[in-house]
Amino acid sequence: MQFGIIGGGSWATAIAKILTDNGNSINWWIRNNESIQYIKKRKHNPHYLSGAYFNPAQLALNDNLLEVVAASDVLVIAVPSAFVEETLASIPVELLVNKRIVSAVKGILPQSNQLLNEYLGESIGFPVDQYFTLLGPCHAEEVAAEKLSYLTFSGKNQDATATIASHFKTEYINTIINSDIIGVQYAAVLKNIYALGAGIAHGLEYGDNFQSVYIAASANEMVGFLKKITESEILHLHNSPNYAASVYLGDLLVTCYSLYSRNRTFGNMIGKGYSVKSATLELNMVAEGYNASKCIFKTNQLVNAEMPIASIIYNILWEHLPAEEGFISIESFLA
Repeated sequence: MQFGIIGGGSWATAIAKILTDNGNSINWWIRNNESIQYIKKRKHNPHYLSGAYFNPAQLALNDNLLEVVAASDVLVIAVPSAFVEETLASIPVELLVNKRIVSAVKGILPQSNQLLNEYLGESIGFPVDQYFTLLGPCHAEEVAAEKLSYLTFSGKNQDATATIASHFKTEYINTIINSDIIGVQYAAVLKNIYALGAGIAHGLEYGDNFQSVYIAASANEMVGFLKKITESEILHLHNSPNYAASVYLGDLLVTCYSLYSRNRTFGNMIGKGYSVKSATLELNMVAEGYNASKCIFKTNQLVNAEMPIASIIYNILWEHLPAEEGFISIESFLA
């Protein structure tokens, strides 16, 4: 099984490390040829996870996306959600025939307001049984440090999902599989929104006691949305989802609390009075929760789940609601 990684950021670099540490040789598309030459010479990514070193013999680095796609059986998509459609637009449909796609995207595609599997199915008729997801809880920085982490792989075909997951299991990575591809993707979207809110609360100088109540309420709100969005899907799952599992609750907790969380960091800046533009420039990385808040707001107009927390975060980020005023409202319904 030949893996191809699409993306050159921190999460893509972490995935490359996991696969190569497990003995896999990989095709790796990175847009910037200067980064490719640097990795070949210095054996690590110049911009992300500089502590993660690679054996160049295991890497077929390429800035030609079509060559990477053609040479791979399994394509791991690991670019920020805002750039997925632009990245995939150049790939001819016939190149994806019989390929398996593993989404490591942690957001909704903002241009179409769709999950990646929905976009692929609608735009090119890509079969859902060849689509899989790779989600956390797992921070790229801890992968680089080889701290024990857990990855959840989801797919309709349990045997195929388990086979893909087996290529990622190392001394520091344990793997879990489930079949809830819709629920896990939306959970990954929502946890970024709630983590951004946790950061806003920290910037506003709320303490740990408030944060614990806020996160508990966020978890409950997330479950309500997931149950509604997967009402028809859940009937076809092998088992009903356990929303206390690591890919749902665990990922929410680590993203809300961890200092590695870019969404929490972004939110902290907003809470301290930064504008969205200033926070974006300061962070110099994509905080998925920003675009996700708008995507979920639009999606929930169809789903009609009770989502006061996510709605207030959307209003703070997109409708200029003062953060202090928004969190006073959150205080009132947490009481």
